[in-house]
Amino acid sequence: MTPVAVYVSDVTLFDGRTVRTKQGVLVADGTIGWVGAHARAPRIARAAHEEPGAGRTLSPGLIDVHVHLQFDGLADFAAEGRALTPASAALKAAANLRRHLEHGVTTVRDLGGIAAVSCDVGMEVERGTIPGPRVLAAGHALTITGGHGHNVGFAREVDGADAVRRAVREEIRAGATAIKMIATGGVLTPGIGATFTAFTPEELEAGVDEAHSWGRRVAAHAIGADGILASVRAGVDSVEHCNEMTAEIAAEMRARGTYRSPTICALRGIIDHADEVPEYAVAKAREVELAARDAQRRAIRAGIRHVCGTDAGTPFNPHGSAPRELMYMVAWGMTPLKAMQAATANGAAMLGLDDVGTIEVGRRADLVLYDGNPIEAIEQVLTPRLVLSAGDVVAGELSP
Repeated sequence: MTPVAVYVSDVTLFDGRTVRTKQGVLVADGTIGWVGAHARAPRIARAAHEEPGAGRTLSPGLIDVHVHLQFDGLADFAAEGRALTPASAALKAAANLRRHLEHGVTTVRDLGGIAAVSCDVGMEVERGTIPGPRVLAAGHALTITGGHGHNVGFAREVDGADAVRRAVREEIRAGATAIKMIATGGVLTPGIGATFTAFTPEELEAGVDEAHSWGRRVAAHAIGADGILASVRAGVDSVEHCNEMTAEIAAEMRARGTYRSPTICALRGIIDHADEVPEYAVAKAREVELAARDAQRRAIRAGIRHVCGTDAGTPFNPHGSAPRELMYMVAWGMTPLKAMQAATANGAAMLGLDDVGTIEVGRRADLVLYDGNPIEAIEQVLTPRLVLSAGDVVAGELSP
């Protein structure tokens, strides 16, 4: 645990939006107490433990907006899901939360698991029972009868606008703080094309309207263009995967402020282990990746806002992969600054969180200290030196 106060001195500061050098940041009582030029540090900073920042960069804690905490990234995602029990799911989720902290991730959104297990685990993190990043959780994802995810256990089948509305209410009653709607087919479900259009516009609109009336943000799993466009027009807050991009979709997303979560890690985990993942999934992943690279370029060019989502828990996509996702985003055409914004300020804004994502006085002290500067060399995110969650040291150690 941290002492009463920590002062990070003479550090390069990425505050979630911009970069400034020779800064100081004071952490006290779990929040950010002061930010400014190190040369003008207040007297109270002298009484705090000094953490040297010269040659290092301080960033907000990373936000991964798409994980599956109950899954460990085994080769056969569906088989792993069918074997889950509430007890095993909770134990896996608790272990995977630690992995996120170790990699600088201090907030996650779980987008599908069995029952309300991830919701319950998130509440225990909030109570301080177990360590972990803050958790927003969707409970079950919602899919059509026979749709993507129906064979895994993390999605409930529901048809018709009224039934969708009821399902949203029931998930919220069970503890959901987010809602996920599966608007197209997917890579990991056999017998259904990845770009297949699932929910009707009326079903999507009912789900979004109901979720928003309860103050919950909505994520749409959408790979194909028709499903993406219908989801955006229905008013979802983020499109997960978003692998086919047309000029019409780009214009709609930009006009509506819809966020894009490309989840590149999920594709690479499957393709890079083609000899171990089921053949049907490898074939679909390879087809989807061709469109995904083009979609990334189009989305960046169109100025669509991005967030960082890994889909962690899918095959060979371990938890704590947000740094790798940022590296992929840069490799696929994004600047390191934009990638870091996606994983901090953008993620917080999309999730509706006003106390994280940026380094400002009064914000929760979710912070990561890196050797070097990720804005100049994005690979620096792979090795965080120190991670704070609400001011407590959760990974690494304070300097002597």
